[in-house]
Amino acid sequence: MLVVAGTGTGVGKTAVTAAVAALHPGRAAALKPAQTGAVPGEAGDADEVARLAPGTAVCELARYPDPLAPATAARRAGRAGVRAAEAARAARALARENPLVLVEGAGGPLVRLHENGDTLADLAAELAAPVLLVTRAGLGTLNDTAAAAEALAARGLACVGTVIGSWPARPGLAARCNLADLPETSGLPLLGALPGGAARLCPRAFADTAAASLTPRLGGRCGAPPPPRPRVTCGVCC
Repeated sequence: MLVVAGTGTGVGKTAVTAAVAALHPGRAAALKPAQTGAVPGEAGDADEVARLAPGTAVCELARYPDPLAPATAARRAGRAGVRAAEAARAARALARENPLVLVEGAGGPLVRLHENGDTLADLAAELAAPVLLVTRAGLGTLNDTAAAAEALAARGLACVGTVIGSWPARPGLAARCNLADLPETSGLPLLGALPGGAARLCPRAFADTAAASLTPRLGGRCGAPPPPRPRVTCGVCC
């Protein structure tokens, strides 16, 4: 069981979730407790994971149309939200059939899932599961990542490390320096950096890119970030 949290919104959690799943073909499941900003019939984050990592079992518990924090979006939809205990039951059910269950949050670890205040951190505690923090590459990420790491540590939650969710093709000075500074400021190992645009690849090329971008701790073969530029085609289906 692994809970995937971001240091904010739009940092690349879904791509990283799919990358880890792609490195465990036929053995992984992905749970999205709350999908926001999507209407019925529209592809959500769980669908994206299923597309990028074929064979991954996916489950979405709730969906709200407004692109807001889950508890806020649920309230505007006239609903209470998803309790941590409810999501934990769903994750355990998936674990009965899948050796690895990835639980993708919405935003950061303290974003509320339910009107009573349940957060992704509460869900991680309910599952006694470690957290993987997905973070940005550029300026400002050191404080964001350190704050998220401290919030997890204050709650007694284990964090396996960080992954940069979208490494730029032409990284600036801040991004290059952050490769060395992130582990020092957060106290967590940097377990990879997924190239920006990787989610646009076909599944075969995406899996190859994931393997080259993530360290063995997550199932990849990367010795140390940054990653190579992603393959544009796989040479088989595209």
